[in-house]
Amino acid sequence: MFDTIFTDGVMTPATFFISIGSAIVTGIILSFMCFFRTRSSKSFLIASALMPAAVAIVIAIVNGNLGAGIAIAGAFSLVRFRSAPGTAKEICIIFISMSSGLAFGMGYIAYGVLFSVGCGAILMLFEALKIWEKKPDQREKNIRITLPEDLDYTGVFDDIFEKYTERAELMRVKTINMGSMFRVYYNVKLKVGVKEKEFIDEIRIRNGNLEVSAERVDYRKNEL
Repeated sequence: MFDTIFTDGVMTPATFFISIGSAIVTGIILSFMCFFRTRSSKSFLIASALMPAAVAIVIAIVNGNLGAGIAIAGAFSLVRFRSAPGTAKEICIIFISMSSGLAFGMGYIAYGVLFSVGCGAILMLFEALKIWEKKPDQREKNIRITLPEDLDYTGVFDDIFEKYTERAELMRVKTINMGSMFRVYYNVKLKVGVKEKEFIDEIRIRNGNLEVSAERVDYRKNEL
């Protein structure tokens, strides 16, 4: 059961369909297990479902042929830079899919199934337990404020922040509109019971009713 189905390293049509079919079915099961109670794009779900089969066929075709291996590596290098950076979990899922594809491509069907289902079960367990998960604080905001050039942004909002926030930190400053304006970025935590509109209205009075925006802090953005 745990031996390779490729006898003497030779792939027959029957063993090919068994290997690729098992990779496809296991990849579909793995993709649904990995995205249990989580959000992700449909394209990434499809990619994670088909990746084991794609890796399996590459390994099966190469099968010790050095020239074919180099050619395939060159082909993959052309598309590697088309991938957008993902979260730590998505990168882990890609490695799981590739590892299971390697097992299927070598003919070790049982090992590929056990590894894929086992990793999927562990991911489901972590999602169900919700451990080590940093919940977003609705009072923590990223504030972006546009200021006229003649207004010194250093300390101009200190009294407003002291009135409405528990803490306020200046994160970034840049010039816009050919240097005629400043745009400053703060990370703040509002006090309990503070109305966000009143806070923004006081900032608008201070900056001459120029653009002010407030957005929720996304902890997942810089997790890798």
